[in-house]
Amino acid sequence: MTKADLADKIYEEVGLSKKEAAGIVELLFNSMKNILSEGESIKITGFGTFLVRKKGSRRGRNPKTGEEIQIEQRRVVTFKPSLQFKSLVEKV
Repeated sequence: MTKADLADKIYEEVGLSKKEAAGIVELLFNSMKNILSEGESIKITGFGTFLVRKKGSRRGRNPKTGEEIQIEQRRVVTFKPSLQFKSLVEKV
C-alpha cells in the first residue's frame, strides 16, 4: 500500500476531498519523520511503538572483498507492534 492508496482510503471512508486526504497523509508522515529525527518515540495505542535506538560501532566485513571494516555508530528506527496488532496479524 502506498501513500496514495492511504489517501484514497481516507477519501472513501471520511468523505474529504482527495486533495485534503492526501494532505492529511503527507502531514502525518512528515510529523512522524520530524518527531523520530529528534530522537523521540511515537506510541500509537492499539497499533504499536516507533522507537529511535542507538546502535554502537562494531567491526564488520565487506562481503565483496572480505576486508574487515569498522561500522560507525548510528541511530535506527524500530517498530514494536502492540499485542492487539500482533494478534490481528496472526489471525490472517
